[in-house]
Amino acid sequence: MVSKPVIVFAGAVYPGQFGLLCDYLRHSGLAESYFLTTPGHMKRNRQRGNHILGFRPDGPILSDDRYYYSAKVERSARIGRGLLNALHDLRKHTKIDVVVAHSLWGAPHFLYDEIDAAIVSYIEFPSFRAHGWDPAYPPDLAQRIADRNAEMLNFHQAVCSDLVICPSQHAKSMFPPALRSNIEVQMEGFDFTSMPAPVTGGREKMTIGFAARDLSSAKGFETYVRLVDKLVSQGVDAQFIAFGGAEEVTYGYEQQAVTRAHNGQIKTFRDHLMLKHPRAAKVIEFPGKLPYDEFSKRITEVDLFLYPLKFGVANWGLMEILGRGGCVLAPDRGYAAEMIQDDVNGQLLPDNDDAWINAILALLDNPARRFRYGQKARSLARAQYDLSVTAPRYMTLFRQAMSNRAARIGNAQETANSPRNMP
Repeated sequence: MVSKPVIVFAGAVYPGQFGLLCDYLRHSGLAESYFLTTPGHMKRNRQRGNHILGFRPDGPILSDDRYYYSAKVERSARIGRGLLNALHDLRKHTKIDVVVAHSLWGAPHFLYDEIDAAIVSYIEFPSFRAHGWDPAYPPDLAQRIADRNAEMLNFHQAVCSDLVICPSQHAKSMFPPALRSNIEVQMEGFDFTSMPAPVTGGREKMTIGFAARDLSSAKGFETYVRLVDKLVSQGVDAQFIAFGGAEEVTYGYEQQAVTRAHNGQIKTFRDHLMLKHPRAAKVIEFPGKLPYDEFSKRITEVDLFLYPLKFGVANWGLMEILGRGGCVLAPDRGYAAEMIQDDVNGQLLPDNDDAWINAILALLDNPARRFRYGQKARSLARAQYDLSVTAPRYMTLFRQAMSNRAARIGNAQETANSPRNMP
């Protein structure tokens, strides 16, 4: 009888990256899976199972005396050192076939040749330089230089890992061509069975929504606000709602531009845009960060989602909206164009406000087409990205990593035993 492969996921946050996959592999019997996370996350999620294990970083991962230009690399080093200790301890009790590590929050660069397991690195994107930002909100010199160290860390992992996984083809394209042969594309899976379908009808006004983790430039929030302003100026009577946090921006530099422009008097990018677009400010509802159950209910009440993404390599929020059956307008480039087929499960549009306005107005008057997009979005997302579909794909990738390691170890042994290397 062939034993199940033992897969260990590593990340400072649980159940963040690969948390659901880890649980699914274990519960479905596809693998014996564990998740190594920091002690606090382990304790808070103990009820989810004994497979959630802890590792202790080698000192504080965020410290006041860190050197700015290498702070992320130092954080990853502290995480990586603690991870190596925990894996050595776990190895005393079980074999380990594969370690799947988040490139920064479970950094694997101290694991190479130190543990007898295949190393898979998940890299969302290699650097902010590759990811991109709006030229209106550029990084400072110090930020550009610091970004190089993170890029260096990710490039090293692309070279040394037995396999690298990226969430999209767009993300993979950000790596130099010489590094892409060892990179595979696979986005995480979702438990779509727990997600209710949108609620249609029964409301006085149409609801036009925006949803992202943060109300940021990269996610296209500025474009959403500008479009709302133009729709209102044309007399469109609808409800507008923007889901997401306004206090923190994840992938851009607009916050520092806002602080400088207003001498620190305006706190958020959202508030800056509300001053710039007063008509939009009067009509957009901002529920802020909601508990997931409430967020889940509220987004089912949106008739049309605008997703004018500027920069990004994958977005779980977009896939969740599609998987629920939402009607989505998105840009005809980048990651969003990998998820949406134009006029099939949504509509893809160029970076042109008039094109977006015309598409919005046409869909507001065509409930049948909105319904068709939503139904196809729901069926395609579930057929491609339900956990029951993605988990076997991941197992194929993990076996590929194991084969890559075996070939690498075998080649190393052959080289070491070659006559020219013998004394």
